[in-house]
Amino acid sequence: MAAAARVLNITSAAVSQQIHTLEREIGVPLIVRVGRTVRMTEQGARILLRVRELVRDFGDLRSVANESPISGELRLGACPTVLAGMLPGILARMVGKFPHINVYIQPGYSAPLYASVEAGDLDAAFVLQAPYALPKTCDWHLLREEPLIVLAPHHMGHRTAHDLLANEPLIRYDRNQWGGRQADEYLRKVGIVPRERFEVNALNAIAVMVDRGLGVSLVPDWAKPWPEGLRLARLPLPEESVPRRIGVIWSRASVRLRLVTVLLQESIAESA
Repeated sequence: MAAAARVLNITSAAVSQQIHTLEREIGVPLIVRVGRTVRMTEQGARILLRVRELVRDFGDLRSVANESPISGELRLGACPTVLAGMLPGILARMVGKFPHINVYIQPGYSAPLYASVEAGDLDAAFVLQAPYALPKTCDWHLLREEPLIVLAPHHMGHRTAHDLLANEPLIRYDRNQWGGRQADEYLRKVGIVPRERFEVNALNAIAVMVDRGLGVSLVPDWAKPWPEGLRLARLPLPEESVPRRIGVIWSRASVRLRLVTVLLQESIAESA
């Protein structure tokens, strides 16, 4: 209650009075005191999501009605490596130029994030390029290409990439994900049948496992940050491979298209 009062620049008593007024109008208790703390009731929890949507919609109305300044809430999705790598720099550029923008971020893998953008639940998402044609309601812009490399313990760096893939235990990048399928396709193309030991869908975890001597891996050369303190050899492949492509997908029908345009501009500038 005190934190809410500070944000709203009113007294705690005024916050409490507003909540009591809302409870009378709705006809159910929304919060309950437990000792010296306050928690939501079951009824309050049920309406919370809808309340957040109403607040966001009000922000959209303000943004649509006013040409300047650019404001409102942008709903973004981001796959794990982008969330830890590219996105913080992009957001820093955005909020530095447009301080009235609020951003909701939903972490996830690329396929579900595509579906959320297509359904209108997200305005845009940082994802891997889809292995299928996009619907006409969506657009895509490429930001980064990441070629496949072989990760190996540092002391194996003198060996060739194909020698390592053919003779050392493989920590496979999950074939159920788009990036992992590209690695699997390369192994098939060059005729290497690896000695599989693990299959993981977490690139940072794969790097740590390689450092601990659990095997080698065929992965995209993803953007920093990487886990600290690792001693790894990063070996290029001798034959051409399909790189992992990362970019932004957005809905053309979004009411927050002005915010998406700002996001795209700052994303391009950050990745240049």
